[in-house]
Amino acid sequence: MSRYKTVYTEVEVDVDMSEFDTDELIDELENRGLGYNTKGVDADEMRALLEAIWQKRRLGNNDYQTELDGLIYGVLGKIV
Repeated sequence: MSRYKTVYTEVEVDVDMSEFDTDELIDELENRGLGYNTKGVDADEMRALLEAIWQKRRLGNNDYQTELDGLIYGVLGKIV
């Protein structure tokens, strides 16, 4: 009767990330169950900003510039 023992080990490998194209990197993130957002905007944060803008407009409060600036920066990466 033979007995086998499974051994897991960790190995560090240097990888040149320039060898991978963007689509391959995105696929890898998705395969790991991680969402990918090209502009780095957290969906919950974007939703909160939109909700705040909507609420202020709904109530007739036109002072939503700060929230709008945050949304523009988060999505486009540009400062107004």
